[in-house]
Amino acid sequence: MSGIRTVIVEDDPMVTQINKQYIEKIGGFEIVGTAETGQESLGTIYRLLPHLVILDVYLPDISGMQILKELRAKNVPTDVVLVTAARDVDTIQNAFRHGAIDYIIKPFKFSRLKSALESYKLLHNKLHRKLALDQEEIDELAMHKTRAQESMPKGLSEVTLRQVMLYILKSEAPLSAEEVAEGVGLARVTARRYLDYLEKSGKLVLEAQYGSVGRPVNRYTAV
Repeated sequence: MSGIRTVIVEDDPMVTQINKQYIEKIGGFEIVGTAETGQESLGTIYRLLPHLVILDVYLPDISGMQILKELRAKNVPTDVVLVTAARDVDTIQNAFRHGAIDYIIKPFKFSRLKSALESYKLLHNKLHRKLALDQEEIDELAMHKTRAQESMPKGLSEVTLRQVMLYILKSEAPLSAEEVAEGVGLARVTARRYLDYLEKSGKLVLEAQYGSVGRPVNRYTAV
């Protein structure tokens, strides 16, 4: 059985080579093409019709978001993982609204890309092996991504976790647990649990800010 046909779209040849090595190390994927510009990527995708595209957002001519939108508008049967330095909330939200299956922020660890591709491999193999799925199988596919990426502590919700992360990404200044709680609509103790988890997962940086009097205030920023 051949691997999952994959195209890498990245304007930096060195990064392309690193991504190739990562993907080959994971196994189960066949890199059938690469592209360094938006126009080249569209031609490559239309010609090869890969299962998966690893797509950068910042390209010299057309943005990765425009490429994603065009693929969806033309119903191209290709899945997209965005791997990019773009971390603004609008881009992230638009990526998921237009059907990106994952969004990985550069620089990233090999383990993060591996978890994304392992989850996609499970989804791909399941969908290509059967003509129909029952509810239990659908639920398993929907939940696997979270479990594969990281085992969340009991009581934490992926939806709330995303809300907390997006709220911090949207802020121009470091935020305290109290500010996050008020902004997202959580109890302070609950906000602190999510912030502690994100900080230990390496997604947030914790810094203590000292005022003129009293105890320092812990504030969080995205990595």
